[in-house]
Amino acid sequence: MDGPAQTIGTGRDGQVESGYAWMRLVASLLIGSVGSVGMWSVVVALPAVQAEFNVARADASLPYTLAMLGFGGGAVLIGRLVDRLGIVIPVIGAALILGFAFIASGLAPSLFLFAIANLLIGFGSSATFAPLISDISHWFDRRRGIAVAICASGNYLGGAIWPPLVQRMIEASGWRTTQMIIGVVCIAAMLPLAMVLRRRLAVQQEAAADAAAASNTASLGLSPTVLFALLCIAGVSCCVAMSMPQVHIVAYCGDLGYGVARGAEMLSLMLGFGIISRIASGFVADRIGGLATLLIGSVLQGVALFLYLLFDGLTPLYVISALFGLFQGGIVPMYAIIVREYFPPRQAGTLVGLVIMSTILGMALGGWISGAIFDMTGSYWQAFAHGLAWNVLNGAIMVFLLMRRRTRLRLAPA
Repeated sequence: MDGPAQTIGTGRDGQVESGYAWMRLVASLLIGSVGSVGMWSVVVALPAVQAEFNVARADASLPYTLAMLGFGGGAVLIGRLVDRLGIVIPVIGAALILGFAFIASGLAPSLFLFAIANLLIGFGSSATFAPLISDISHWFDRRRGIAVAICASGNYLGGAIWPPLVQRMIEASGWRTTQMIIGVVCIAAMLPLAMVLRRRLAVQQEAAADAAAASNTASLGLSPTVLFALLCIAGVSCCVAMSMPQVHIVAYCGDLGYGVARGAEMLSLMLGFGIISRIASGFVADRIGGLATLLIGSVLQGVALFLYLLFDGLTPLYVISALFGLFQGGIVPMYAIIVREYFPPRQAGTLVGLVIMSTILGMALGGWISGAIFDMTGSYWQAFAHGLAWNVLNGAIMVFLLMRRRTRLRLAPA
């Protein structure tokens, strides 16, 4: 959101829920879909990169690790810039970094320089998720949940579109040319879309949102620091649980003898049904709030993880993977909704970036721990059980916050 010094006008286009707000949402969704290529392209290019540089698989995975680190760090730094400067300048800067980093990666003479380029790719790509979600949340009130959910779906939509497209481009032109083409496409597409986001909210919208956030925070009886720390712990725990199927389902299917292609299909199912889940969770959040919606998602994600413990047949795994995507897709956007409900708008960019970074840390930690558990036990059963335990922690935090709010609201009249 634009800072106080940048708010202008009180006309209809500067109000929430306006026609312009919906046009802004469409532009944000498109930016997110294009910019999310930074998370998917390196995964698709990994075999070709490994073959050209003649390195081990672990070494070839370094660019992905650095891209995720750049994505997490960028979510915070760019979010802070959004709080101070508004969304347009950070998105333009991120688009240029993303595009030129892709071009540089295609010219990289060594794996090390390719990895550094991917660090910048992750940083640039981060502007197309948490900062955009934070920005769009200011433009909606009654329909904030669905708006945030649609905006967050750009990441999954990009995940459905970019990997097969990148693979075909690599087969036709090689990975280096593909990287450079992606860079040009990002700059050409994202810069004009960023111009759609130039308008700013009327100043009274920020004052009203400040008052609502202060009232919500008071209803919990917790300091903002404690509340935010609990949200970050919840973000780590839910995504440690979430990472087990998303990171290891392909390898799991290979170990069961079904083949990695089956696992890739199950991962596709997760992402596809995840889009449905994100949109549906937005509708639910508009009616019952972010905390309650996040609890529902956490409970359902736990159910899916429990089903993985019971069944390992091919057909059941397809069904459970679809259910897992349907259950978990709406969880991460709920953290942005909760931040907007309980914290001042002027802090939203930074705080949404931080809480999204906690979920990314959870994904990274969970993916590594699940692999370590498999190495120790020779089975993924214990890894699924481990993820389920972290999921219980996430649900417990949501129950605590909801029960505390309910108790304080009941006692408030006395």
